[in-house]
Amino acid sequence: MTIALLMVHGLVAVALLGAITHQTLAAWAPVRARPGSFLGRFRTVPSASFANAIVVLYFVSALLGAILYLYFRVDVRPALERDGYWPSLGLFDLKEHFISIGLGLLPAYWVLWRRPCADESRRMRAVLTAVIAFVVWWSFLIGHFMNNVRGIGQ
Repeated sequence: MTIALLMVHGLVAVALLGAITHQTLAAWAPVRARPGSFLGRFRTVPSASFANAIVVLYFVSALLGAILYLYFRVDVRPALERDGYWPSLGLFDLKEHFISIGLGLLPAYWVLWRRPCADESRRMRAVLTAVIAFVVWWSFLIGHFMNNVRGIGQ
């Protein structure tokens, strides 16, 4: 069951990475980007259309991660503590905190992307989307890093 849950979590995480990365690039792309340019293509897809999917994917990913965390806490973490992998565990603890902050920011993120865009909210959208993108990328990379630390999967 744990392997299947890891696979589903991985698929959800990759879908979330794609959606939040696309929305972040589109939010930060210049308004006058050339239509055929790399950034111009991101602006052709309405960024607001990603908001609901990102909220749902973030929540599902956090929920699946919380279920998997029980296995990590009981079976994996004690071995890492015993072997002295304190920097790795510290990075994982930061991951947990960042995910919690991201969950707290989701309602504001959703409201900003659901409203018609005014000039003052455009910058706030871009900043909040970048913060959530940072949390998602950090979590993804640290999760993969922790999978490569000695003791996991043995």
